[in-house]
Order: sequence, then C-alpha cells, then structure tokens
Amino acid sequence: MVRKATLPHALLIRGGEGIGKLDFVRKLAQSLACDSPTANGTACGECQSCRWFAAGSHPDYRELRPEAVRSVEADDGADAANDELADEAIGRRRRKPSEEIKIEEVRALRDFIHLSAHRSGGKTIVICPAEALNPNAANALLKNLEEPPAGTRFILISHRPYRLPATIISRCQQIALAPPTAAIAEQWLREQGAAEPVLSLAQTGNAPLAALQLAADEYWAQRKMVLGALSKRHFNALELAEAVRDYPLPRLLGWLQRWSYDLLLAKSTGRVRYNPDYEAALAQTAAALDALKLARYHRLLVGWQRIVHHPLNPRLFAEQLLLSYALLSRNEEVA
Repeated sequence: MVRKATLPHALLIRGGEGIGKLDFVRKLAQSLACDSPTANGTACGECQSCRWFAAGSHPDYRELRPEAVRSVEADDGADAANDELADEAIGRRRRKPSEEIKIEEVRALRDFIHLSAHRSGGKTIVICPAEALNPNAANALLKNLEEPPAGTRFILISHRPYRLPATIISRCQQIALAPPTAAIAEQWLREQGAAEPVLSLAQTGNAPLAALQLAADEYWAQRKMVLGALSKRHFNALELAEAVRDYPLPRLLGWLQRWSYDLLLAKSTGRVRYNPDYEAALAQTAAALDALKLARYHRLLVGWQRIVHHPLNPRLFAEQLLLSYALLSRNEEVA
C-alpha cells in the first residue's frame, strides 16, 4: 500500500494452496478501492466502497474462478428454502461443474474492462487459480494483460505457477506469499476448534486454511482406512480400490503422494513429514524398498496430478494408482 500509486497493472500472487492468498487479495483490492483508507493504507471498513465489498457487490471488482469452486461454495452457503430451489440445485449436481476457467468467461469481462470505474480506486479483476485458465482462455487474457485500460488492474493467484504459460508470467510482477510459522498456524487452528491441529498442518504442508477444512468432512476416517491398508505387508490393491471407489480421486492421489514422499524421507533420513502418526509403519515399509524405484514411483504420482481432475475413467484411474503401489511394494518396476 506504500507504493499504491505505482503498483503494476498485473500482479501474480503465488504460494501454497490453503495459506490465505485469496483472502489477502480481497483485502488488497478493498484497500485500493477504499474511500477513506487508514494511515497505513488499509481499508477503513466503513465507507460506501467497503460496504459494497462486505456485501460482495462492489461494481468495480470481479472474480474469475472455476465453476466447480463456485458450486461448492454455493452449496455450502445455500439454504433450500423451497422445493423449486432444491430441484434446481439437484439439476446443477447432475452436470459435473467445470474445473477450468473458459474462454467465454474471459470474453465476458470485455464490457467491464472498458467501462469507467464507479469510484476513484479503479477496477480490479482477480483470477483464482490462474492455472485453471484453459489454453484458449489464457490466450484471450493476454491482450488485456498487455494493454489494459487506465485504472484497470489484474491480480492473478496461483497455487502452481509452473503450470502457467510463460507469456502470462512475463506480463505480471510476482509476489510470493509464505505460509505462517507452524506455531502461529497451530494456535489459530486451536482457536477455530480444530481437533488435530498438528497432524492437520502436517497433512497440508503447514497450510492453515486447508488444514481447517479437513475437520469438515470424512477425511480422517477415510485416511485411516487407506493408510492402514498401505501399511500392510500383503497389500491388496483391488480390494482397496473397491473400498475407495466413492472417494475423491485428488484426495486418494494426495495420500499416495504424501505416503511415497514420507517413504523416501524415511529411507534417506529416518524421518517423516506428512504422516507422523504412521512413522513406525513407514520406516518398516521403506526399509524393504529400493530407493531408485521409490523415487521413480513418487515422480510418476506427481505427473498424474495433471489428469486427476478429469480422468477418462475414474475407477480405472484409482485402480491404476493402487496397482502401481502394489508393484512398488514387491520391488517391481512401476511403468
């Protein structure tokens, strides 16, 4: 805010998922638009502009987010007041929401970009996460990033900036946001009523917002079942695949990634990072595995992250994940 007058027209805010980047950007946009900012430049919270932000209806602010993210948030906050609204919600669920930001959504910004701002703070467009832009949408955004009208700024938020096209990155000034310290994050989680703050932070790489979300669903029971199966000496891939057929694939892949990372860490240093409650099982399993094959397996899982949200056949994908671990557990080469 000290250099408010000289901020670039395009910012790329990057950092781990679940550390509060979107909250930070919303506060930044509110502060830039505030009619009566405080002495340090932050939003006053009381002016007309701040009241619009509080209501989620500021005329000079837009967000582009994947339909899947918006649908989850809408479902979480919805109160089906009557049968008609309930039927509409059911209809939305029948069609799988898109995980991408599409070209039509970028083109829909055209009128907003070229309209004059309602207030003196200019207009802000937030794209989160920027890597959700499909190739056509990213190309459509380029021209606006190159030559935006005066008073229009873009703020892109990215959990995985390496997935962004170089042409997008080159047009933005980057700001890296670090996660809070473990002590601060743990204290905050306890204040929110989280039951397993230390283990939750370990699971999410010290991302407090992501850690808080773990307590809101069946995460812990599902994790216990999956990691318990992975810990067994005689691992039955197809049996586990049948048991997890209704689990979210990104969650299953995430568990396998963290498990294989901990196996590598236990093999090389005798420590674990993500699953301290399974440290003994990880040490025993790692001792019997070939380090090179384990490293190749972990790299394979990282590569599969690119297709986990839209596999051709979800059930076969889950079976492939678990059968590949079965091969690893027998010290066979994983293709």
